[in-house]
Amino acid sequence: MNKIKLISTLLIVLLGFGLFAAVPQAAAQNDTINFGYVQWPGVTVKTHVAAKVAEYLGYETKMTAAPETVIFKSLENKDLDVFLGNWLPTMEKTFSEYQKRGVVNNVRVNLEDVVYRTAVPAYVYEAGVKSLSDLQENADKFGSKIYGLEPGNAGNIVIQDAIKNNTYNLGDWSLQSSSTAGMLSAVQRAVNNEEWIAFNGWKPHYMNLMFDLKYLEDPEGIWGESDSVYTTVRESYQEENPNFYKFLEQFKVTAPIQNVWIDEYQNKERDPEAIAEEWIANNLDIVNQWVFGVKSTDGRMGRKVIAEIVNN
Repeated sequence: MNKIKLISTLLIVLLGFGLFAAVPQAAAQNDTINFGYVQWPGVTVKTHVAAKVAEYLGYETKMTAAPETVIFKSLENKDLDVFLGNWLPTMEKTFSEYQKRGVVNNVRVNLEDVVYRTAVPAYVYEAGVKSLSDLQENADKFGSKIYGLEPGNAGNIVIQDAIKNNTYNLGDWSLQSSSTAGMLSAVQRAVNNEEWIAFNGWKPHYMNLMFDLKYLEDPEGIWGESDSVYTTVRESYQEENPNFYKFLEQFKVTAPIQNVWIDEYQNKERDPEAIAEEWIANNLDIVNQWVFGVKSTDGRMGRKVIAEIVNN
């Protein structure tokens, strides 16, 4: 009987050690935050800013640049935790299939007053091309082509669907996929020669300062009603990391703030991490709102921890 009691006691102790050993593993998982971002200037710097705040709070961070289709799939697979660039309704087609399966969900709008739509240089607009419905009658001047971004981009899909469905009589048109830099280089060449070009533009972005451009009217509503950028997380992230989720619930920027980030990153060619560090140090009033009620990983008040770091 004593031997049985001894074995039972040993089993309880071993199980206890096993349970306690599992706790640090779970904490370690919650202390690493995997961010995904599309390589657009605004989203790139915004992600670095959020990641830098997370680092100041004691989290390990990883950042992965990828097309939006890869990001949503990675959120589903739990290879990524957070995406700060879910531009809706432009990305609705990609996002909705994952949302319906319950593998991703939106936390909040983190940027309002945004536009993503087909644009033209102002001299083209002034010549009479004010709407997507005006493109086809000027097809020869445009070469029946609209310039877009990387393959799989939501804006590309909008135009590809319009071509497929002959919306705005664009059935004979084509989409020229490219990178942001490649598309803007094509716009620059066209503007230099006062040639006609149609492309998928957006704001906030420095292209709106670089060029005198106009966004085309969209009476058929292929681009959706109005755009906002959402913070999106993978399934169960709120339950697994409620502390950082609280930060995500409070994280929001304005278009003027993001314009500054874009200018620093794209025009001045500064490192996004350096931009993030400098901006946080100079804007603790805003950062304090983001981390109100959020703690560092060692349990201290987040606002105090960040203030100590940036002031040392």
